[in-house]
Amino acid sequence: MTDKLRAACIQMTSGPDIAQNLKTVEMYIRQAAQQGAGLIATPENTDQIRHPAAEKLKTAPPQESHPGIPLFSGLAKELNVWLLAGSFAIKTGSKLSNRSILFSPDGKIAAQYDKIHLFDIDLPGGEKYRESDVIQSGDKTAIAKTPFGGVGLTVCYDVRFAYLFRKLAQQGANIITVPSAFTVPTGRAHWEILLRARAIETGSFIIAPGQTGEHENGRKTWGHSMIVGPWGEILAEAGKDPGIIMADINLKDVQKVRGLIPALKHDRNI
Repeated sequence: MTDKLRAACIQMTSGPDIAQNLKTVEMYIRQAAQQGAGLIATPENTDQIRHPAAEKLKTAPPQESHPGIPLFSGLAKELNVWLLAGSFAIKTGSKLSNRSILFSPDGKIAAQYDKIHLFDIDLPGGEKYRESDVIQSGDKTAIAKTPFGGVGLTVCYDVRFAYLFRKLAQQGANIITVPSAFTVPTGRAHWEILLRARAIETGSFIIAPGQTGEHENGRKTWGHSMIVGPWGEILAEAGKDPGIIMADINLKDVQKVRGLIPALKHDRNI
């Protein structure tokens, strides 16, 4: 097992044009690889952000014809990196799957995960989101086996459900990814707290690339992509601008922290 790894989060402002978004993210992926990243993660909705979300039903392709699949597969192989497509909108029947896909350095899909918890919310100020109108929720966890241990996949709103992260850690995840497109009000209030809490509760590294800025029809996202260590310490954090953050992580820290506080072994049925 490889103990040391340079992880990178890409922060971007996706629009409605899939081709343009993929062109932008490819540029950032190449930059991150040039800077030595071995695990590169992109945000939720890397391929497109549509507002209202129902517009995705008109433009999202099925997985077999999605242009992001061969692009990310080819980049992972060419650059010899583990590459996470934080999520793509994948047409599946009458709805979509909000699907996170991890590609291995041989270009193959190592794991994929359909977002389980959907963002159906009324926010103060009048913002409303009904992700379930267009998204079919997933029902399975996903962990990829890698040379640096298990990598568990989640997406955005999942971060509010601690049991999912606990289950991933107990199933062998040392790293848990949280690609996101957090709203500004919830991001300002809860983003950092939730990510650090999930890291502390599981003794895992949290890799959380986010969308940022203003998107179609005025939708705004929080940014502040973050890499958090298993003790809850912030190892790298972005601001509001698109770009890349990186951190050198040592997977031995996971076992060290879990040895100090073995809470994952202390569950009770109550």
